[in-house]
Amino acid sequence: MRIGVNTRLFVKGKMDGIAWFSYEVLKRMVKAHPEHDFIFFFDRKPLDEFIFADNVKPVVVFPPARHPFLWFLFFEFGIKRALKKEKIDIFLSPDGWICLNTSVKTINIIHDLNFEHHPDFLPKLTRRYFQYFFPQFAHKADKLITVSHFSKNDIVKTYGIPASKIEVVYNAAAEDFFEIPESEKTVVRNQLSEGCPYFVFVGSGNQRKNIINHLLAFDLFKEQGFKAKLVFAGTQKYWTKQMKIVYSSLKYRDDVIFTGYVSTKKLNEILSSSHCLLYASYFEGFGVPILEAFSCNVPVITSNITAMPEIAEDAAILVSPYHIDEITNAMIEIFTNDKLRLALIEKGKKQLQKFSWDTTASQLWHSIQEVSQNSDEAIL
Repeated sequence: MRIGVNTRLFVKGKMDGIAWFSYEVLKRMVKAHPEHDFIFFFDRKPLDEFIFADNVKPVVVFPPARHPFLWFLFFEFGIKRALKKEKIDIFLSPDGWICLNTSVKTINIIHDLNFEHHPDFLPKLTRRYFQYFFPQFAHKADKLITVSHFSKNDIVKTYGIPASKIEVVYNAAAEDFFEIPESEKTVVRNQLSEGCPYFVFVGSGNQRKNIINHLLAFDLFKEQGFKAKLVFAGTQKYWTKQMKIVYSSLKYRDDVIFTGYVSTKKLNEILSSSHCLLYASYFEGFGVPILEAFSCNVPVITSNITAMPEIAEDAAILVSPYHIDEITNAMIEIFTNDKLRLALIEKGKKQLQKFSWDTTASQLWHSIQEVSQNSDEAIL
């Protein structure tokens, strides 16, 4: 079988959650099935580290797909030609985009529909592209994959897709996340937060991450006299003017630390050395940082909506992301109640066992086999 895969997100130093999902799953899948050929479609010259095995063939498709107009050209012309030229049997797209104008059997992974529920969080042109094309992508695919039961139900309800067409395969935490020794934690805290304990937020400054309420909740927390800091581990690239205004107005803004983009190794050190992960996002189709915190034996405060309760269950403090006082009270509780903190860490260890990249790769491969068998039966 010749399996074409959309790997356009494999760009070193710029990989987000969806790209890492693709990386972890494909790395395992191609090695587990050397009897099949995998053709990876990139939109620029790939690095050797993304060619996981001898049964992977890299193909660069024109044009680079980094803008709505170029997305359209890449998938509807570039990918269409590549699928035909490479004689692809099944096309797998891990990021939600597919070619609408092809007869090749297609498996599409749509991680969430955040743009349908919070369209104001996206630039106008991007929002219009998503809302116009993603319903078509969902209906066109022969099989849909998503990463939580929340997202599955959302796709069924929002796009009218039969539940039987959608499979759930969970994310997992990368092996790069683990608890570091206490002596190393001390070094990290001394370098990062002047030795103070700190809450950490992991991710970009996208509006759906609820940056403003994180900042305001921390300021209220500090009003109680606690000696702690708040660390934002990730880029501020997508911060809005309002976020910057709120930050500037904080009484305790000097206790807010921004790391900028950090390597996975450094992120593990920062997360592992933190007092708690603060992750009260407005919308998540999964919420990988929750599992990363569990891997580091760090307790979690997260939202009680969308997929986050499904992933955390009772191993985290769940709060409304819309109520600043709830976030603040959770911060106070986790900062003052060592018994609760240790209990959540133990629950996090158990919850983490439910998620595995090996299992995810195996489940996705089963879906590929299912689509392939259905295709063979249709021909017969």
